Amino acid sequence: MNQAGHEIMLTFAEREPKEKAPEIAPIEHAPASAEKAKRPTTEASHNASLIENSEPDAAKREKLRTAPSEPRTHNVVVSAIHSETAARYRAWVENNRQRVHEATNGRVGYVHIPDMGATGYAEFHRGYLAEVDRDGLIIDVRYNGGGHVSQLILEKLARRRIGYDLSRWGGLSPYPTDSVAGPLVALTNESAGSDGDIFCHSFKLLKLGPLIGKRTWGGVIGISPHHALVDGTVTTQPEYSFWFEDVGWNVENYGTDPDIEVDNTPQDYVANRDTQLDRAISEVLRLLEIMPINKPDLAQRPSRALPTLPPRQSRMME
Repeated sequence: MNQAGHEIMLTFAEREPKEKAPEIAPIEHAPASAEKAKRPTTEASHNASLIENSEPDAAKREKLRTAPSEPRTHNVVVSAIHSETAARYRAWVENNRQRVHEATNGRVGYVHIPDMGATGYAEFHRGYLAEVDRDGLIIDVRYNGGGHVSQLILEKLARRRIGYDLSRWGGLSPYPTDSVAGPLVALTNESAGSDGDIFCHSFKLLKLGPLIGKRTWGGVIGISPHHALVDGTVTTQPEYSFWFEDVGWNVENYGTDPDIEVDNTPQDYVANRDTQLDRAISEVLRLLEIMPINKPDLAQRPSRALPTLPPRQSRMME
C-alpha cells in the first residue's frame, strides 16, 4: 500500500546484545561393550533418552536459567514522502557546495541548475543570491533537463561588476546589483541537453568563462504536445530548431564541446570522486590568481565635506 503523503507510525524494537556462546565440555564416549550394556530395553525409555541427550548439559542449564523477555520498543510518527529523489538531490548539491567552499577557503561559490524550467530557475536563484558575493563562481549544469529560461540566467551571469555603491551607514553594494566580481566556470556533461545545450554553447559564445566536462547531449529541436489520444497519451512533433552564428544548425545531433574535457569514470563513481568538479575548482583558483579582485580601498576615500573658510575679518570704518 502506498503511504506517501500520510503520517504513519513505525514501531522499533531494540536488538538484544549478542551473548557469547557457552563453552561445551567434550563428551567422553564409553567403550562399545559398556554402551551396549547401558542401552534401554523399552522403546519409550529409548526415545526419552534420545531427547534428553540431544543437547549438552551446559546448554540445558542455560535454557533453564535464562527466561525469554519481551524486547523494548518505541514508536515514531513520520510523514511519508512520494520519493527520495528530492532529498538525495539536495544532499548532492549541498555536498558539492561545501566541497567548493572548503577547497577555496570560502572564496568561490557553487550553483547547480537542474533544468531550464520553473524548478531550475528557482533553484538557480536559491543558490546564486547566496553565493554571488564570493570572489568567483562555479555554475554546474550537469544533468540539466532543458526548458526555456537559459537566456534569463545568462543575462544574470553576464553582469560584470564594474563598481560599488557605498552608503553613509551601510557597506559596499556591487554595481550592477547581483553581479559576479571574479571568474566564472561552467560544468557540463553528456546528460545536459535541449536548453542545457543552448546554455552551454551560449556560455562559450559570450566568453563568460571556460566550459569544463564532456560534450553535451545535442538535442535542441523543441517539441510541443498538441494532440491527445483517447487512451490518455499525447503525441509530439518537432516545432523549434536552433541556429548559432558560429556553428549554424549543427548543435542538433552533436551538442557543444567543452573548453576543457574531463570525464568522471566508473572508478570515480565507486570511489566517490568528482573529477570534473575538482578540475573546475583548480581552474577557478588559477583564474583568481591571474585576475585578482579589485575592490575600493575605503581608507583612501576622499572627503567631500565643504571647505573650511578663513575667519572673517571686520573692516575698520573710516
